[in-house]
Amino acid sequence: MNKALFLVAMLVMGITYTYAQTTADIKFDKTTHNFGTFPEANPIVNCTFTFTNIGDAPLVIHQAVASCGCTVPEYTKEPIMPGKTGTLKVTYNGTGKYPGHFKKSITLRTNAKTEMVRLYIEGDMTAKDAK
Repeated sequence: MNKALFLVAMLVMGITYTYAQTTADIKFDKTTHNFGTFPEANPIVNCTFTFTNIGDAPLVIHQAVASCGCTVPEYTKEPIMPGKTGTLKVTYNGTGKYPGHFKKSITLRTNAKTEMVRLYIEGDMTAKDAK
């Protein structure tokens, strides 16, 4: 009898613990940004990705890493509360790069349900002498 009562108590505590755990979840307004065409004479372009914490715990971005040194991400450092939004600003610097099409990625590591998210930027830089 004591073993059965103990097992039922453990089951109830396990279920309660599982339901008590909360997680953050992240949702972006977009996952790709296309800069379109821009001239080599003005090689620095920016965009902003906006995200929302759709979970029920504070969202923390641990790291944002670009696939290339020409791409610099800046993100909201403080925890994002449930229902609130944050931003990730990405600057692409095409100085010294060959004109043409490019596609770069930014990898985010978070405490969200999906711990890793990859975002993309792309565009076409035209040569200085192109008309």
